Amino acid sequence: MSFEEIINNKALKPKEKTQILCNWILSNASESNKLLQYSANCKDALKATCIEAFEMATKTKPEIVSSTSFNFFVNCLNEKAPRIKWESARVIGNIAAYHKNNLDDAAINLIQNAEHTGTVVRWSAAFALGEILKLNTSLNKELLPKIDSLCKKEEKNSIKKIYLSALKKSSH
Repeated sequence: MSFEEIINNKALKPKEKTQILCNWILSNASESNKLLQYSANCKDALKATCIEAFEMATKTKPEIVSSTSFNFFVNCLNEKAPRIKWESARVIGNIAAYHKNNLDDAAINLIQNAEHTGTVVRWSAAFALGEILKLNTSLNKELLPKIDSLCKKEEKNSIKKIYLSALKKSSH
């Protein structure tokens, strides 16, 4: 079944669609860029579903995301829809280790999202920033003080814990 057939299948519930798309991505990794190109012009809800499918797929196979796809997710961090922001942040957190030399823009966008009014957007940004920080790249010099500041301002303990854990695991 093609991704278009999955997307257009009205009999599928949203979570089923996401899981089937995830399986399609895992089985068709070399074709997955086509799904992202398709989703770029979709309505926010469908675009977010496609990104969520990548989030699920990259939990088990983070290496499947190309640098072109990585840039797609980085750009999606600037979208207006909160769900697109948080799903993209989770993908970036899952795949950051495979894109160590291309994290600058991701970090900038994630820091902006870390101050979003939505808790899930902030949690997801914290997750991705934490994963980037744990990689101990040259970005850490800039990220450490920013993450420390974000952690001090954050009111939600669940998000603070993510930052504190990442700060402990990074080499200062």
